[in-house]
Amino acid sequence: MRKLLLMAAVAVFGLSNVNAQDENTTGGFAEGDVFATGSISFGSETFADEKLNQFTFNPSVGYFVSENIAVGVSLGYMSSKSEDGVSDDIKVSALTAGAFGQYYFTPGEQFSFLVQLTAAYTSGKTEVGDAEAKNNGFIAGFAPGISYFVSDCLALQANIGVLSYQTTKPDFDGAESTDNFNIGLNLTDINFGITYKFN
Repeated sequence: MRKLLLMAAVAVFGLSNVNAQDENTTGGFAEGDVFATGSISFGSETFADEKLNQFTFNPSVGYFVSENIAVGVSLGYMSSKSEDGVSDDIKVSALTAGAFGQYYFTPGEQFSFLVQLTAAYTSGKTEVGDAEAKNNGFIAGFAPGISYFVSDCLALQANIGVLSYQTTKPDFDGAESTDNFNIGLNLTDINFGITYKFN
């Protein structure tokens, strides 16, 4: 899917101001730091006569409990709409709430590799015409990534979702859960975000 990432505009703005920062200021994290991370994206893709629009928003807040380890909480929202002009539109939406843990290899430096573990509860809904189906589930994932400070407080972050597990169960009596395990090494599995460190 052709993704249009709003964070790219902020990234360009941040990079354009790097030279305005003090030469000794490279950012980095330390024990006790509090930070907020967010990513937002939307995209549109067309298959023959079918058009798919999608929007995602994922904010989170974290805290460094030690020199290398950060923990935090996250929220997420996703919505998509598929239409072909003939049959009923298909609308999908989902909310997630969870927690994460991150290990930074060189947290005090401007650039650092990191690994992240996540776990979240998800609640979703699918609408086809007047019909509606709800589902609940659990998601767990492991993702390596990188963090790069473009100023003392602003960093760009990228993660690739290598391993993930998801279980989903429709919200009605007698429904059975569906389990999925995924190994993602494609460019579509890379997630970009912006991190702000509070001083």
